[in-house]
Amino acid sequence: MSEFRSRKPLLNPEFRRRGIYLLPNLFTTGALFAGFYAIVMAMNAHFDQAAVGIFVAMVLDGLDGRIARLTRTQSAFGAEYDSLSDMVSFGAAPALIMYVWALQPMGRLGWIAAFVYCACAALRLARFNTNLEIIDKRYFQGLPSPAAAALCAGLVWLSDDLGIVRETTLRLVACGITIFAGITMVSNVPFYSFKDFNLRRSVPFWAILLVVLAMILISSNPPVILFLGFVAYSLSGYVHWLWNMRRNRRDR
Repeated sequence: MSEFRSRKPLLNPEFRRRGIYLLPNLFTTGALFAGFYAIVMAMNAHFDQAAVGIFVAMVLDGLDGRIARLTRTQSAFGAEYDSLSDMVSFGAAPALIMYVWALQPMGRLGWIAAFVYCACAALRLARFNTNLEIIDKRYFQGLPSPAAAALCAGLVWLSDDLGIVRETTLRLVACGITIFAGITMVSNVPFYSFKDFNLRRSVPFWAILLVVLAMILISSNPPVILFLGFVAYSLSGYVHWLWNMRRNRRDR
């Protein structure tokens, strides 16, 4: 008994006292819940609500990192938690939504397309975490997973809003967008990150007007505007890549 009492505790007391920052992780938990909610809604055939859940997760995911930097509450735990939340909300959830919504009747091709998206999301997140210190902060290497998820969810939301019947043509479009989004995530195509915007810095008055106009435009018809916006963003990287290739050839 004396030998048992003399043993050191398994956990260092300093480690037991170490906590986690509440505020940014609350937003990460909210994003995780929104992704889980999207999966549940898709399983119950409420695809419009599933798509909205993805967009809510995207907004919350964009806020948690900025809040952590503004309040100086960054942590290794928060970074790992954010990646796991992203895998659920922007990896598993969009793949499952697209499969249940349109790809399931396509048989093997359908579930392969969904798996390609899910696997590429995991690979993209793993590459992003390991390349943080060596990449240009102004650009993402490949399409970011929230934008890829929004591209898929936007198609679902738009089709449901317009009442488009899920027939062969739409299923092929859904399959193509799912595979395109997945492959673009793991490509080397640069996508502007918008990370050079400093929220603490003063901006011209017209910048506030642009934000207000953007909010009015989105609220006028969210399914159409959001889908077209993310289609444009998913193509912008290829336009930038082709422009750089053309300029490099001209300089030679």
